[in-house]
Amino acid sequence: MIPVVPVESCTHVLAEFDCLDPLLSALRLDSGRIKCTCLSVSRKWLALGTSAGGLHLIQRDGWKQKLILTHKEGSITQVSCCPHDEDFIAVATSQGLVVVWELHLERRGRPERASVSWEHRGVTVTSLCWDTVALRVFAGDMGGKVSCVRAGSSKLGKGSAFVIFPVQTVTTVDSRVVQLGYTDGHLVISSLSRCYLCDTEREKFWRVGNKERDGEFGACFLTQGLAGQRGQLVGCPAPLLFCARPGSRIWEASFSGEVLSTHQFKQLLAVPPLPLVSCKNEPHFNPTQTNPQSLAFPRLLQFGDQNLLTWTDSAIYIFTPHSGQVLLWTEVKDVLEISVFRNDLFCLHGDGHLSHMSLVSPDRCVERLMKRENWTIAATVCCMFQHAITTSKARKSLSIDRLEHLKAQLNSTSQQQLIGQLEEVISKLEPLDSACSSRRSSISSHESFNVLDCGIYRVISRRGSQSDDDASSLANQSMLEEERLKEFSFTEEEQVDNDSASVRGEGDRSDLGLQFLPLPFRSKPPRVALQAVRDSVSSFMKKTTEKINTLQMNADLWPRPDLREGVQGEVASTASPISEESEQELNTEESSSESELLELRAATKKAISQIQDPMVLLDPLCLSDVLQEWAPVLERALGPEDQILPVETTNPEEKTLEEEELVSSMSCCVVVQPEISTSPAADPDESATHTEEEDFRESTPCSIAPVRAQFPPLANHVELIQLFSPKPLPPDLQADLSLLACLYLEMGCPGRGGMESVCVFLRRFFFLLDQERVRRMCMLRYRENREVLKAYIAGMLEFTQASKVVEVIQKGDLLKSLRSLRELQPWNAPLLLSHLYRLYEKHGEVAVRAYPQFYPTILPSDIMAMALPSHFLPYLDNLVQSRAEQQRLSFLGSLLQPETLRQDWLELALSHDAPQREDTLTHDGQPRWHSHFFSWGYGRLLSLLIRLPADLASKQKMLDMCKAHGYWMGYLYLCRELQRRAEAFSAICRLDDMTLLEGDDGIVPQSLDEWVLLLQLSQQISASDESSLTSTKNSNGSCLDDANSNGDCSSGLSNGSTDWSIQVSPENIILRLVRVFGPDRALTALQEHGIPVDHSSRSTLVCDLLRMAEKRQRALIQSMLERCDRFLWSQHA
Repeated sequence: MIPVVPVESCTHVLAEFDCLDPLLSALRLDSGRIKCTCLSVSRKWLALGTSAGGLHLIQRDGWKQKLILTHKEGSITQVSCCPHDEDFIAVATSQGLVVVWELHLERRGRPERASVSWEHRGVTVTSLCWDTVALRVFAGDMGGKVSCVRAGSSKLGKGSAFVIFPVQTVTTVDSRVVQLGYTDGHLVISSLSRCYLCDTEREKFWRVGNKERDGEFGACFLTQGLAGQRGQLVGCPAPLLFCARPGSRIWEASFSGEVLSTHQFKQLLAVPPLPLVSCKNEPHFNPTQTNPQSLAFPRLLQFGDQNLLTWTDSAIYIFTPHSGQVLLWTEVKDVLEISVFRNDLFCLHGDGHLSHMSLVSPDRCVERLMKRENWTIAATVCCMFQHAITTSKARKSLSIDRLEHLKAQLNSTSQQQLIGQLEEVISKLEPLDSACSSRRSSISSHESFNVLDCGIYRVISRRGSQSDDDASSLANQSMLEEERLKEFSFTEEEQVDNDSASVRGEGDRSDLGLQFLPLPFRSKPPRVALQAVRDSVSSFMKKTTEKINTLQMNADLWPRPDLREGVQGEVASTASPISEESEQELNTEESSSESELLELRAATKKAISQIQDPMVLLDPLCLSDVLQEWAPVLERALGPEDQILPVETTNPEEKTLEEEELVSSMSCCVVVQPEISTSPAADPDESATHTEEEDFRESTPCSIAPVRAQFPPLANHVELIQLFSPKPLPPDLQADLSLLACLYLEMGCPGRGGMESVCVFLRRFFFLLDQERVRRMCMLRYRENREVLKAYIAGMLEFTQASKVVEVIQKGDLLKSLRSLRELQPWNAPLLLSHLYRLYEKHGEVAVRAYPQFYPTILPSDIMAMALPSHFLPYLDNLVQSRAEQQRLSFLGSLLQPETLRQDWLELALSHDAPQREDTLTHDGQPRWHSHFFSWGYGRLLSLLIRLPADLASKQKMLDMCKAHGYWMGYLYLCRELQRRAEAFSAICRLDDMTLLEGDDGIVPQSLDEWVLLLQLSQQISASDESSLTSTKNSNGSCLDDANSNGDCSSGLSNGSTDWSIQVSPENIILRLVRVFGPDRALTALQEHGIPVDHSSRSTLVCDLLRMAEKRQRALIQSMLERCDRFLWSQHA
């Protein structure tokens, strides 16, 4: 049972109609690395500041990203849109920089910094506030300083943009600035201890009130009406100042700082919170939560015309200070910051999540939910806020018809209790005002209904009636209702004749009797009478819709002769002399159809019994023979009739009955014209003529007897996607045919040959195929044949064309489309995939980035077949990053079905958003100096793909791919896995980075021989680089670019590096060897291998220090051992 909200709390509700998660996903603000830190909203913009220093400007109309403004001075801490000129926006960074941007959107220029202030350098800016008239911004920081930044504008004339205004320090208060507010030349500053009011023109300051406070408390102005240049318009009250106080209190003060009154909200908040109406889950109302709340309001914002909004970390509160009442309060989790514009509220949560809420009345909320087809939530809100829904004011947006329609959309089995509550609400509805009631009475008195054969309702207005006579409207209504009930006693044929007569004589005979529906009631008041009329009409329409849906499933049962008789009497009279011949042909066709179905049933039963034998089922040849024997029978019984289109053009008015029957019989098929390749040298006029002829042929029915098409069809033939069975099939036969058809398709249509035959079979017998099984076939069996997937997707697109989601997708709103798809849960994979194809065609990469939410119903293989490689990679990256870090490796491994996908995905990640090969590889395919420091766009994905368990052959292929693209970190990891340590040491010497020989991810030499090998490689590479550098200098005088020189200039670059310790030079390797094995042992081993050692002053000093340290260490160990020995002997004695 849904609890009912009390009457006093039914005026407004907070509702979240839009989900902004796809927007954050498209901006990559939903990951752990970059988060949204602040926000601001205006009429046009939603501005989001990020922890990476970026400012995203999103256009609220359509939620499209317009600009990204970058800042190298730290993360964005505050952002504020100019309220009177949306071409300006102010930003504060973590380093204390305040920037005013001019966007230049009207002139389509590049955004530029109109003003920059370092007045708060090194201090965090806590609040920004715009002047309501001039282009200046007030900024307050942690230290209590408040400054004013004025911006020049190019709109003011030539040269005005080059004027640099000095930054002014307004004041410095006693503690951190919590909030700033400005209106009509007055600035309010709220600190941790008190509020200050500043007249910015006369430079006067007042303290608001005498009592201090301790903590974060907000303050703001509440303006009513439109403000003028220097004051309020005539008739508008002066703005008031409101300051938060401890204990859920708010001061109301004047412009002189005098406290006028104190609003106490502690006891007023002892009411249960109203639920947040969201499309994500159903609202819940708990009427037992009625405890007083003593709160501190950290911010105050004007919300709408006369409301104040504030929040804590767990709830949002809206007050009406003029009446001293609580409009509502709602529990919202983890609230960090809120920005408002009129009645729209944007909430930033602590985890970076973003919410968009609106303050609306309950009836408007239900209306908007019904437009979005959220029927269950709309009905719940109706029952919960029934005191507001049943009022006469709500009838303007929620009529009785709309509430009845809402009730009809609910599930009668699982939502029986909700339907019962909604019926109670409908029974309590109040009528509209007197004007609407009189109009409804006049409609009931002077209009009538007729029902045509096709099920259309015709409303006939009686002309010449006196509808403005309100005094006798009820009596006239009663008499007319009795007359209508008497006039309904006639047959259906007489009704048709009377209908046509009433249409022809409507203008001349307004007093004739009119036919009405059989209404099951007597004379009643106008509102009750209309209620019964509507109920009867609704039930009749529902039955008519069900009848039409039933007839659409069987094209042979469509009542086409009745339609022709009612529309064209001449055609019916012409066809009457040959009715006997038509009847004979119809009987012949029915008998042949029955015999074909009997033959098909027998062949199907035989094939099913044969494939149940394991020897047949497990032998592909035997199974193919069984299916080849069954397929021709299926083709004869259920195959489409080949519509041979004539070349001669005929007059459309001269169509015969056979042609009309042929056109109507194709209603269950979708015509698909295969692609015809034309020569580039063909004459464009001829091709245009050819296209026109084809279009005419498609639209012209054939005038000859239909003939069964041989399988496969002729070239350039019009193919039909058969969505429904051309003949009614019993359920058991339908199931057996579906099983055999899917098996026949999996076997590649044996005996027919070629992928073209597979596509043709898929189109012709689409109604028999299991859609999910065919989807898996396309991903596995026909992975390399995209024609099969195209045919399957074409059929699915046509199969889902009537879905309501298609209408939402075609409107072009990505967020609404994704929400509609989420509401389809539990998902059917083929149907969802067809909708995702439409969405991708409409929005491209932006849509694909949001597809990870549909996993595991839609797999990466589906998206890979759908999207471009450059669009598939962001999807895969987002999908993997959506898992916890410790689960990503195993999750990525589960996606690699089949295993060959690893090579494909690795190749994609290495070739997209990657450094240029010229920057990572030399002309001979060796690593360039320090090229492993380049960033790879999909580096996280590459690291996971390489670290997945694999066999030696796969690792070898990945090693070659990493080397070919210059991805050296992956190359070194695979070298270590494959024990190709010599190649790894050679690459490290060329990369010239000693850190690659350290740590868990590095390749550390494990023996003295490996150290010697590393030293020899380093000496060889250094010698070759020096000789290359010398020859280049002799020929050109300097080290040229790599594209023009014969060698790599890594030596010159290395020698010029300031970090000498990370260079892989022979001296550094020797020093590292000396630290590991000791000076004496290391130098002796080098002499034994014949490696010359050139001691520099630094290396000699290091060796001496190591010898000294080793000597002292030995002496210390010896001394400790002797002491232990003496102690043990003393204990023994």
